[in-house]
Amino acid sequence: MIEIRHLSKSFPSKTGSVEALRDVSLTISDGEIFGIIGLSGAGKSTLVRCMNLLERPTSGEVWVDGQNLTALGRRELLQVRRRIGMIFQGFNLLEQRTVLRNVCFPLEISGIGRKDAIQRAEELLALVGLTDKAAAYPSQLSGGQKQRVAIARALATNPRYLLCDEATSALDPNTTRSILELLRRINATLGVTIVVITHEMKVIDQICDRVAVIDHSRIAEEGRVSDVFTNPKSEIARELILPKDRTALDTTGGRRLRLIFNGETARKPVIADMVLACRVPVSILFADTKEFDGAIYGHMILELPTDSREAEKIVSWLNASGLTWKEEA
Repeated sequence: MIEIRHLSKSFPSKTGSVEALRDVSLTISDGEIFGIIGLSGAGKSTLVRCMNLLERPTSGEVWVDGQNLTALGRRELLQVRRRIGMIFQGFNLLEQRTVLRNVCFPLEISGIGRKDAIQRAEELLALVGLTDKAAAYPSQLSGGQKQRVAIARALATNPRYLLCDEATSALDPNTTRSILELLRRINATLGVTIVVITHEMKVIDQICDRVAVIDHSRIAEEGRVSDVFTNPKSEIARELILPKDRTALDTTGGRRLRLIFNGETARKPVIADMVLACRVPVSILFADTKEFDGAIYGHMILELPTDSREAEKIVSWLNASGLTWKEEA
């Protein structure tokens, strides 16, 4: 388990100091895939680097498996870091080493013998689907292949935790999907707890169990991905989930309502039933659905007619139907 307790981090600047994190507290349970999402500059990368003390917090504590990392000496901290793997957006591979020797590198640092290191590296390359690339160099690989090597290298010392800092941001959508599927498989088969840092909601909803939304150096919202997706409470979560191009919603029609669908109602013909029952047309301005744990969740923004009596028919029907809905500003 990783516990972040009232963590703050400041960096010096010419005008004084910049607060990258302010009083952040989080608990990441063993075996889950936990996402941290926010816009650029929100503090998410600083937070993940504080988890293994690559960045030492200004105040607060980081606990991993019952140990307070902020209280450990250098040698003890190095031992704990072996249980925490990390992968980055930029891959950080050693260009002069082959793929196999890149994966062997952390094992060599740990004092593992050459034969055992090679055997372990070969096992990991098989796991990430790169057995045939063992003798290749990073310059001969695609971006997705480089990230697979980075994942294999991060797993070399059998870590309990894997920190992923924008690990798919430099990849195309199809490659991103394959990397996320690989991470989910690693989580399921090896039991590695994974922390995913990203600015993309599509990454969170594809792989994560829970998510924390960070905004202006603070945690704005935290919960199960399905709950945050269908009912975002913070302004930043709504901005990340709803369409960024809000011009599509700037119409001259009537009131706008957001319908929230849970795992059951998402499969029902709600709009058709509503229009048939009320005999009132509505416009669909936006709709999105996602699958979480085998159930479909989603939300839809409707524009009601300008006639107040017709609009009230829709509102009355929604209230009687038991559906969850909110008025959009």
